[in-house]
Amino acid sequence: MNPNRHDLILIIDFGSQVTQLIARRFRELRAYCEIYPCQKVTKEFLRQKQPKAIVLSGGPGSVVDDNPFAPPEMIYGMGIPILGICYGQQIMTTQLGGVVEKGDVREFGKAIVAPNSEYLKAKIFQGLFKDGEEIVWMSHGDKVSKPPKGFNQIGFSDNSPNAIIADFDRNYFGIQFHPEVYHTVHGVRFLENFMNIAHVQPNWTMGTYKDEVSEKIKKQVGSGKVVCAISGGVDSTVTAVLLHKAIPEQLTCIFVDHGLLRENEAPEVVTMFRENFQIPLVSVEASDLFLGKLKGVSDPETKRKIIGGTFIEVFEKEATKLKGYDFLAQGTLYPDIIESVSFTGGPSETIKSHHNVGGLPDKLGFKLVEPLKELFKDEVRELGKDLGIPESFLSRHPFPGPGLAIRCLGEITSEKLSILRKIDAIFIEQIRSHGLYNKIWQAFATLLPVRSVGVMGDGRTYDYVCALRAVTSVDGMTAQFYPFTSEFLSNISNRIVNEVSGINRVTYDITSKPPGTIEWE
Repeated sequence: MNPNRHDLILIIDFGSQVTQLIARRFRELRAYCEIYPCQKVTKEFLRQKQPKAIVLSGGPGSVVDDNPFAPPEMIYGMGIPILGICYGQQIMTTQLGGVVEKGDVREFGKAIVAPNSEYLKAKIFQGLFKDGEEIVWMSHGDKVSKPPKGFNQIGFSDNSPNAIIADFDRNYFGIQFHPEVYHTVHGVRFLENFMNIAHVQPNWTMGTYKDEVSEKIKKQVGSGKVVCAISGGVDSTVTAVLLHKAIPEQLTCIFVDHGLLRENEAPEVVTMFRENFQIPLVSVEASDLFLGKLKGVSDPETKRKIIGGTFIEVFEKEATKLKGYDFLAQGTLYPDIIESVSFTGGPSETIKSHHNVGGLPDKLGFKLVEPLKELFKDEVRELGKDLGIPESFLSRHPFPGPGLAIRCLGEITSEKLSILRKIDAIFIEQIRSHGLYNKIWQAFATLLPVRSVGVMGDGRTYDYVCALRAVTSVDGMTAQFYPFTSEFLSNISNRIVNEVSGINRVTYDITSKPPGTIEWE
């Protein structure tokens, strides 16, 4: 994106797993922002970017360790507002002459922050502390014990005496909690106040993104041709429609039926693209190839890499038939990147690899086009609306690129996939019939690699166990299980056991994210 078209909030990343959420919250406020790892933020970089404000993210490190990650001290001479969050507060404190120490106790989770009443009328507190205190989310082991010269303590918690500090003359603010996560009840309001102090104009929309990313696509591709990998999901479909509108004569989509899709999904995808969207489509039946390579494989990371690598092999083969295709388009999103490797090479830690980023071979025959890699799922849906894609399609639950391979735990077989498809179809049908589909972010079934003893009629059974999962979320970064009634769970369990041969036990997963991920693998 071209930062000259928008006031820029520069987010300097120190490796927090929720750094992307800072950007997400500012985007909700229609503010333009970019994230870069601290290693890439040099004096020359800052001169080129000319940000209107800077945010220093959290991170897994400690500023009391030797050689902590730090931004260039030039930022403190730019005359622009700066907000330090958690590690960001601590590194700013250290660089400006304050003191950070190991805390007496580590603080993770819910906390209560109260204001210094002397500063309640400050702009940074506008609309906050209406009930005298704020519920926030903490995640730290260090604390600011002495703010730098010019800073005042303006908020505190039981374990963080300097939970909020400020230098009002320079508009520098440091907060120990994370306003970007939804557990901080009024965190977005805090970020909005900072944005207003910086006089950042709220002109970032998916309409502007569509126009700018379309220009970027045209510039990157030139007169070249693009082959787009589609799965029939929201991400790849929005990618394909966006590319089709930007470079209509240069795009061909390839749909690979890898044998890991849901019931009746393959023919539905082909019909949608060829008849509804009228986008050139090559459909490839490759289920035997994929299942053959996955035979005997149980490790989830190995599954993902096999599937990702095989996808590329198939695309390269089909593109060679088409001739002259230099680019491969993918529907990679922000959460895909952050859970695989830092988006721009920062010090964040890997959670797991994703099919779009972890399975690519070292020598890729295509240049990648990833127009959605700066967006979260709800932004993609908003972009899809702007592109004219029907709401009924955009509201579909997310479906992973590796498909049922990561929902069939352990070794994958045709028999187990058939069982899993039937369970999943019943589960989704039941959710829809109760009017719950649009209240749930994602719902699916997982087939577990265990068998259990059961009794059906007068006979003993020894069949598979399945786990149902349904979660609510806003962006997929955090999630809570959906609280089905006991009656619903009882009915769905009875249906599955009675209608699906090979299943005799049903469980419901009530794990939140974190500590779990949404998918099991």
